[in-house]
Amino acid sequence: MSLDAYERVLEIAGASARRYLADVPDRPVREPASVEELRASLDRELPQTGEDPATVVEELAEAAEPGLIALASPRYFGFVIGGTLPAALGADWLATAWDQIASLYVCGPSASVAEEVAGRWVLELVGLPSSAAFGLTTGGTMANFTGIASGRHAVLERAGWDVERQGLQAAPKVRVLVGEHAHATIFVALKMLGLGTANAIRIAADDEGRMIPAELAAELDRGEGPAIVCAQAGDVNTGCFDLFEELSDVCERHGAWLHVDGAVGLWAAASPELAYLTAGLERADSWSTDGHKWLNVPYDSGFIAVRDPDTLRGAMGIAAPYLTAAPDARDSYQFVPESSRRARGFALYAALRSLGRAGVAELAERTSALARLMADELGEDPALHVINEVVINQVLVGLDDLSGELTRAAVERIQGDGTCWLAGTTWKGLPAIRISVCNWQTREEDIRRSAAAIREAVRQAAAAG
Repeated sequence: MSLDAYERVLEIAGASARRYLADVPDRPVREPASVEELRASLDRELPQTGEDPATVVEELAEAAEPGLIALASPRYFGFVIGGTLPAALGADWLATAWDQIASLYVCGPSASVAEEVAGRWVLELVGLPSSAAFGLTTGGTMANFTGIASGRHAVLERAGWDVERQGLQAAPKVRVLVGEHAHATIFVALKMLGLGTANAIRIAADDEGRMIPAELAAELDRGEGPAIVCAQAGDVNTGCFDLFEELSDVCERHGAWLHVDGAVGLWAAASPELAYLTAGLERADSWSTDGHKWLNVPYDSGFIAVRDPDTLRGAMGIAAPYLTAAPDARDSYQFVPESSRRARGFALYAALRSLGRAGVAELAERTSALARLMADELGEDPALHVINEVVINQVLVGLDDLSGELTRAAVERIQGDGTCWLAGTTWKGLPAIRISVCNWQTREEDIRRSAAAIREAVRQAAAAG
């Protein structure tokens, strides 16, 4: 194997990627192959001796392609997943080729500075304090983990307890209060942080899913001691935003840490049209979001910001004799859980530069308008009713279906048809269909075409009984 192998491998990979991306707009969104077919094409004995790299990549592309779901499709409305902006894709390819370790400046000076600049741009775009510390994580789960870990550090430090050194055994009990519809990743973070999912206190929400500030205040009044409150900027089902001004008032009165899970909707703060939804957001203590959702950056693009830099460093920072600190530069291992990690800041930097302030706002506003169009298209059908007030890019649709069987059958037909991809969910104990409009390529024709396919699938499912 020689360095010449790179040329042929990149040629094959590039050609395959170009074919795939060219086909995405018209490609059925579902995967063409079954799991049995994919195993038949991919599963084999590990070779005793190495194979030609170009052959491996060529055959991998051919075998894997039938099992690819077109997540980048303008008609993918399933999970809250954007596509990939061209500049972000190019930067991500370069990040892989450059192969920098982004956690230490001395292992990737350009990666460190690109991340530093991109992080500052995010703070500016969404109106967070310029003095806040930030880090890039694998995704929203680890961003929430980091924010809640920072809160754990802060509230226990106020109680005279060093949780990083002393652990949780014999520590003052930390109360964690979450909205009735808190995202599952909040509970993953609580598991990993030793705070326990069963200990989370759920606070009642209004009809749209917003935590009720008076209920939070009453619950905090019923107890005492360290407390962390987890709010939402963009519920994963309805897209609603908690009332941050009121929640901040409550948390300040009780000395509680306020974390905002903004994986879905934090980017609304960058839009003059939608920023009213985030009023008071800047008063929280920590904020998370996910670049691969609304911003359309490749995966591995979580973002966490913490108001007090010392708190974030206290919760996440590491030290070892072999770690060479750069006195005038940024070492990101002080701000996130990972040390050896790829330079995910390049893609974020490229995405933000390619869009600019106006482009980020336009992306949020246009996809939200398309979500409203989807709601209008589906709401015209008497068999369907829109459950939520469509404030951003999330649409929640219900059928006359208490058992959930009709909804499941309709979702299966929609997914099997391949025109678009969406998923079922449950809202307040009832089955529903969730539609998330995130992709930068989605246009009105994609919405109308998909809405027609959804209506037809529901009709067929109802007729089949």
